[in-house]
Amino acid sequence: MRSAPTILHLDMDAFYASAEQAAKPSLRGKPVVVGGLGMRGVVATASYEARRFGVHSAMPMAQARRLAPNAAYLVPRFALYRTVSDQVMELLGRLSPLVEPLSLDEAFVDLEAGGVADDAASARAIGEQLRTVITGVTGLSGSVGLAGSKMLAKIASEEAKPDGLLLIEPGTERELLAPMSVRILPGVGPATGDHLRRAGMTVVQDLAEAGEAELVRLLGKAHGVALYRMALGHDDRPVVAERDAKSVSVEDTFDVDLHDRVRVRTEVERLAGRCVERLRGAGRSGRTVVLKVRRYDFSTLTRSETLRGPTDDPTVVREAAARLLEAVDTTGGVRLLGVGVTGLADFTQEDLFAQAADALQAVADESEGGAGGAPDEPVTAEEAAEERADRLAGRRWPAGHDVRHDVHGHGWVQGSGVGRVTVRFEEPGERPGRVRTFRVDDPQLQPADPLPLVRDPVDYSSWPASLPKSLSGPVPPGAAESSP
Repeated sequence: MRSAPTILHLDMDAFYASAEQAAKPSLRGKPVVVGGLGMRGVVATASYEARRFGVHSAMPMAQARRLAPNAAYLVPRFALYRTVSDQVMELLGRLSPLVEPLSLDEAFVDLEAGGVADDAASARAIGEQLRTVITGVTGLSGSVGLAGSKMLAKIASEEAKPDGLLLIEPGTERELLAPMSVRILPGVGPATGDHLRRAGMTVVQDLAEAGEAELVRLLGKAHGVALYRMALGHDDRPVVAERDAKSVSVEDTFDVDLHDRVRVRTEVERLAGRCVERLRGAGRSGRTVVLKVRRYDFSTLTRSETLRGPTDDPTVVREAAARLLEAVDTTGGVRLLGVGVTGLADFTQEDLFAQAADALQAVADESEGGAGGAPDEPVTAEEAAEERADRLAGRRWPAGHDVRHDVHGHGWVQGSGVGRVTVRFEEPGERPGRVRTFRVDDPQLQPADPLPLVRDPVDYSSWPASLPKSLSGPVPPGAAESSP
């Protein structure tokens, strides 16, 4: 534990939803939900306006629609989120060589290691400036927690939301934690929380008063000892600059259980291709291919195959995943499929015994997103054609994604179906734009890349070279006061 609050935790506020509101003027101040839009989709992020209706992350999308039927429901745009995340992480990297990203929208920073803070005053100053600089560069807000440990810094940023800053003075940890729910501590999920509740422990003070021996009796030695230390506010974990990924994976949940074996195999091959794209994007290769299958009764099976050497060859991964599928019983239906690669390395080794040819790759590409296999129930040829057209339209024109029209310029998809796509034409920083509808095959309408959220970002290229170590010095233009 440190004697100064020089560990900073940054958490961007409702990151995906806030980015969508910044990109789409017509959605500012309105409820926005980002996630999978199918019947079995899950909420990735909800704006604060949507949270007032009870919508939250990890909630089934069907439930979110019932709670907030008038919200805007959008498919994630990870290309945009990664771009903004890179901007934020670059700013954090200026503060310290020890930056530990946890996800696209949050990270720990060791301010002491960067020489930019050594006491509460200088830590608060850099926290205030960081929030201002992030808004100037990205147009988005983030909440900052400052404390003498990672656990408390993360708790502080959560308490500061939205768009705030909270500094926990060393020595006040136990007083702050005492009335909080036990669920706020790392490692206390729903099951552990229920177990503790049945034992009469609902707030952190209950854990501290119960003592280490009682927690060990309830939860086992490792978990009990760790939880008791956290209840006392103790956490000596360092900020680690490199958090090396151990695996790369992708998965899809299907709106309707898949019964046709050919369709299941087609989906596995498609997922294998997406997995390799991510693998190559990270500049990595992998030695072990993993298949995940969740069946109609929610039972989940995983199968793996270890190759003779690491690879990033889509053919090799696709074939391995297909072999794993042969050993899985899919009778009764499949609701989720996933393909992953573990045992990551920085080099590849070609599999000289790969059997697939380029023709098989072409077949897989042609069937991607499409209609492999027979339908579960008989339908007319016309109905099948319409269903396929709408499915392809939904994949080409996902709700919320960017488009460009030869006449009307840049816009985003509000929805598609029945051979039509509805687009709102507007850009970040403008007034809400007009809505127009086109045929899904309109030659003047094409998918587009996301636009920057801030057209003319404030120049903070010299920040924090002249950063003062007290609040009395200069701060970037427009620096905001911290929240209590």
